[in-house]
Amino acid sequence: MISKNNQIQSYLDRIGFKGSLNGSAKTLADLQERHLHTVPYENLDILERRALSLDPQDLYQKIVIRQRGGYCFELNALFGWLLRELGYTVTDLVARFWRDEPNLPPKRRHHVLKVEAEGVNYLCDVGVGGIVPCRPISFIEGLAQQQGEECYRLEKDPYYGWALCEQKAGGWNRIYSFTEEPQLPKDYLFASFWCENAPDSIFNKYPIVAIRTAEGRNTIADREFRIFSSEGVRTFTPETDDAYNAALLLHFGIHLM
Repeated sequence: MISKNNQIQSYLDRIGFKGSLNGSAKTLADLQERHLHTVPYENLDILERRALSLDPQDLYQKIVIRQRGGYCFELNALFGWLLRELGYTVTDLVARFWRDEPNLPPKRRHHVLKVEAEGVNYLCDVGVGGIVPCRPISFIEGLAQQQGEECYRLEKDPYYGWALCEQKAGGWNRIYSFTEEPQLPKDYLFASFWCENAPDSIFNKYPIVAIRTAEGRNTIADREFRIFSSEGVRTFTPETDDAYNAALLLHFGIHLM
């Protein structure tokens, strides 16, 4: 059995974190950023009809030892475990996803984290396949928080609670909303089961894979690879399964077994 200290170090090695573990807001931000640049968002086990486990030790085996990724219920569960082990106060929350929804989102199906660092509460999230904050967002209503070319803010809604918004085309669009009611680990089992099995879930239809890179991000939509960089977007669709698996390994570090 690997000791907890060794598990923590292996996790830090997995995300390439080499900074100081001093419990600061900067360390928290660096951990989140490194995570998003090294651990892919992916639903490939769901497509293979492999039942997901949200147990931290099973997630550790999948994400750290086997070098795989996952989706929000997996990634934020394990990231929350790491942060707690490093001394942060973490509250698990559940969110309603708004981005790309033409109507009112029907259910809350996203796991997010509220993390306290140096007396300030931050929204942390390493479990979204689309563009989201690379670094934590402080819980300050209406404050525009610039991150490179992206800008975010938290708004308050009298019914839906906090809403994470992104600035686009001169306006503010909701990504997801959430309240501060703490969730227990088993509270996510139903939502994750729905995402894995429901006929109208997007997660069991086609590959959804994404990771941040130094120059932009890499994504997969169905079987088309999209490599975003400062020079634009390069797209290609592998013609064989072997070529597809090789591209998965090259661009996302995913080795399917």
